[in-house]
Amino acid sequence: MRFTPTIFALALASAATHAAAAQPTPAPAAAAAERKLNISKAAMTAITDLNSAVDANDVANIPGKLAAARAVAQTGDEKYVIGQLQLKAAAAANDDTAIKAGIEAMLASGGADQAQTVPLYMNLGKIEYKGKRFAAAASSFERVLTINPADTEALILLAETRNEQGRVNDAVALLQRAVQAKTASGHKADQAWYKRAVGLAYEAKLPTAVGLSRQWVAAYPTPASWRDALRIYRQAATLDEGSVLDTLRLARATGALEGDPDFHAYAFNASDSSPGEARAVIEEAIAAKQIDPNKPLFKEIIATLRTKRALGRPGLPQLAREAKAGPMARLAVRTGDAFYGYGDYAQATELYRAALTKSGADADLINLHLGMALARAGDKAGATAALNAVTGPRSELAKFWLVYVGTRP
Repeated sequence: MRFTPTIFALALASAATHAAAAQPTPAPAAAAAERKLNISKAAMTAITDLNSAVDANDVANIPGKLAAARAVAQTGDEKYVIGQLQLKAAAAANDDTAIKAGIEAMLASGGADQAQTVPLYMNLGKIEYKGKRFAAAASSFERVLTINPADTEALILLAETRNEQGRVNDAVALLQRAVQAKTASGHKADQAWYKRAVGLAYEAKLPTAVGLSRQWVAAYPTPASWRDALRIYRQAATLDEGSVLDTLRLARATGALEGDPDFHAYAFNASDSSPGEARAVIEEAIAAKQIDPNKPLFKEIIATLRTKRALGRPGLPQLAREAKAGPMARLAVRTGDAFYGYGDYAQATELYRAALTKSGADADLINLHLGMALARAGDKAGATAALNAVTGPRSELAKFWLVYVGTRP
């Protein structure tokens, strides 16, 4: 049974990220006292006149004063200070074209040191991004990263720029670099960065989407993040009914089940192997008013579950004895699954361990279910060992369960 999720947050751009990219903030003029400036008397007079006009917002006379100052400027310091005043006037006029010109004048002056160059290139990139000149924006953000490869703002903005250029793989990789840089600095990366990377990868159908969603949920293990991460996994993978059920079991454990499709898929896939579990899930959803039992979708499955008598709780102890004594793994696994469905994780664990020693054992399936039972029982060490033993196609789901184990209190 396939389910098409609605992943609102991931399909949309991060508003905060785009706001940062679209709203350049001019770098403040550096105080002259920070270093000794090489300014001649002639240039000082012209610069003082320009400064007075800018401070007074004398729009009519600023262009003339600016031209006069440029005419006498000789040193890099003189040109840099004039560029600062040009930028200040442009910012007061809220004129992006003039702001760009002011920043470029400061950069071209040769008077900016490295500490001053970074915010200049950053804000020039924002201006270019806002004007949809993405190649120029990318060039500016790359200049920042040449100076400081761990500048997370530049990484995020370059990621958005690459996405606008249609380079989604590069955008996702840059977002990952931002997460890594923030983490390496001893701080937690913003959830918006994880969501943006996952959203871009998911929309572009990149194979990295599932792994990225696990990183996100490991950092921010909320019901909402688990819901989206597991839905992405279900969409990306080709799952049999058993794997769908094991994924929904994790969603139930994390409080991530939501909507009619989740609960119906859970009950439908559990109805044969674990009818008691299917009934419990439906009853929980009804009690929490998460589903309407009078909908045809649920009336049918509820009626079907009422007729299920196999694997009922009273008969399980005898079935467990037979499964442990028998030579085949299948009965031990099936009985263990039934105990798991009733929340008896200790009995389920015994049966899964017994199944591993029997003929026909599917070690990957059994270790996955053993790890799930131990995880729900709170045995982190045991669950981790069992889940790490899972290989093959089931290993992706086992990794999600390992995240669950690692994020439990």
